[in-house]
Amino acid sequence: MLSYWKVLVTITVMVVMGLPDVSQADSSKKHRGPCEIHYPSDATVEWDCRVIPPGESLETIFGEYWVDVARFNRIDRRHARPGLSIKVPRRLEELAQFTPLPLFYPPGELNEKFILIDLTEQFLGAYELGALRFATPIASGNGLNETPTGAFRLTAAHLQHQSGLYTIEGTDRPYPMNYALRFHVNREGVSYWIHGRDMPGYPASHGYIGLYDESMQKEQYGAPKDPELFDAERLFVWALGSEPDDDHVIPLPRGPRVHIIGQAPEHQP
Repeated sequence: MLSYWKVLVTITVMVVMGLPDVSQADSSKKHRGPCEIHYPSDATVEWDCRVIPPGESLETIFGEYWVDVARFNRIDRRHARPGLSIKVPRRLEELAQFTPLPLFYPPGELNEKFILIDLTEQFLGAYELGALRFATPIASGNGLNETPTGAFRLTAAHLQHQSGLYTIEGTDRPYPMNYALRFHVNREGVSYWIHGRDMPGYPASHGYIGLYDESMQKEQYGAPKDPELFDAERLFVWALGSEPDDDHVIPLPRGPRVHIIGQAPEHQP
């Protein structure tokens, strides 16, 4: 299986017959994974829904292209387990520069730094004078815990923020929210942050915006062994201009503007 996939990856033409399709998988679960989440940009890439076989992973199947496949599925390695169905592109080269966001966003062209969050696509874009600098998948709130939409501004940053309500599963340790950027405080005084978290492949937060933070996952869960996805840190440093030397909450009186649009896709947990 592994050598078979390596040949396919080398020629960057994805023939997906080597992976079982979802009809061969256990159909007892209502929500199998990213295949059951639908984004408008899905129509721009030809893909098939396939099941990760026993003993395999994103790295062993897709080699150097595993990051592209993970981002397309809005999922991290910890959640891309054997038995999960994922969207497998037929041509990996189409994912090299994949982003569902506009390369130029006119509402941000007068701003040195501007953040667009598209809940429908589950993607965040960092813009400079209207031009897209980089984009990253997100995990937003869902129908039960919705992420607010509208025009906001980053007002605070906290390098090692923690949840006051939620813990790491199976422990009493507060859930880490590293590289946190506050964008909204509602009338009840609830703060909303962009921060590092697990990326399960569907909207799963309690209204916040989650980004890849594999360093946190290694620290809390022991995996992945070699962290490679640091999107939360990248956005944090980009927004502040540098990483702070201490762990105090930093006020941002003129932080980047944030536009949040769309509606999170539905899923059945």
